[in-house]
Amino acid sequence: MSTAWQRTERCKEGFTLVELMVVISIIAILATIVTVSVLGVRDDANVSAAQAQIVNFKTALTSYNLAFGHFPSTAEGLDALIHNEKRPFLDAEQIPLDPWGKPYVYTSEGARQFKIISYGADGQPGGASYDTDITSDNLKGGK
Repeated sequence: MSTAWQRTERCKEGFTLVELMVVISIIAILATIVTVSVLGVRDDANVSAAQAQIVNFKTALTSYNLAFGHFPSTAEGLDALIHNEKRPFLDAEQIPLDPWGKPYVYTSEGARQFKIISYGADGQPGGASYDTDITSDNLKGGK
């Protein structure tokens, strides 16, 4: 009787290989679902951050225009918002990069117009979804 009792207790002490594989599979499925969800949220946040930064640039460029009577030239670029003869129009040491680590593209279209572009996640002109260009003319970008 003592041997049968010991055998029964030993079987209750651990998990079988099948039970462990089921638990690991469930954890892997849940981790995949969470990862896919988080990546989508990060992409949306990057688009929103680029839109907000372009709005900040537009506000600073309007202040620059009021102070100097024109927008910076394409050659001066957005750097003129920080380094100019009057005062900085952006509270930064240097022009920030877009959320994907690429520089914003600034072009002056005459003394009264400008365009600011972030080329999106792929860093190339055009594209779809999160690769769509976000411009000062069209702040919707990929979404």
